[in-house]
Amino acid sequence: MFVLVEMIDTVRIPPWNFQRPLNDAIVEELNKKLANKVVYNVGLCVCLYDVTKMEDSFIFPGDGASHTKVHFRYVVFHPFLDEILLGKIKYCSQEGVHVSLGFFDDVLIPPESLQQPAKFDEAEQVWVWEYETDEGAHDLYMDQGEDIRFRVSDEVFLDTLPSGPSAAAETPAASGVEESGQKKEPPYTLIGSISEPGLGLLSWWNS
Repeated sequence: MFVLVEMIDTVRIPPWNFQRPLNDAIVEELNKKLANKVVYNVGLCVCLYDVTKMEDSFIFPGDGASHTKVHFRYVVFHPFLDEILLGKIKYCSQEGVHVSLGFFDDVLIPPESLQQPAKFDEAEQVWVWEYETDEGAHDLYMDQGEDIRFRVSDEVFLDTLPSGPSAAAETPAASGVEESGQKKEPPYTLIGSISEPGLGLLSWWNS
């Protein structure tokens, strides 16, 4: 679930931090820059593990800060494919079951990856597994807050860097569309599956 990733970055230390040990200032700046941020095709950065190398520091004309090239290792949340994780159902929608891991909320189990046959209850806004038994079908509801075990089947990274002027020629204001009404896509999404025995709500298998 968590991996160590080797990274290189040039860290800028402002003049008012020069009285601090360089290593402490660099650790603070790296965590300020990366902690709880998604790095494209890498994962969700959690915290700095260690600094492996610091090169010479430079002060450039017109900038009183120091610039240091740093080699370091960072703890990153990046589950491998087919890894089994445990989370809680955040809510359900037509898109599928949305799951939270506590520190990471962008997990989606699409309808085709649920235990089948499954249906979406519009009134209750929950997905239902129509579990077949010798006595007939029983509806098992996937309620909000329930513990759920799922397998990671895919991952989606979205480049959220601002687009250039040419791509943003027609602004939301110019087109009459409110920017606040646009759905913000997460930069990193895990796609899960519970379409096999032993996966799904823990209450299904513990009862």
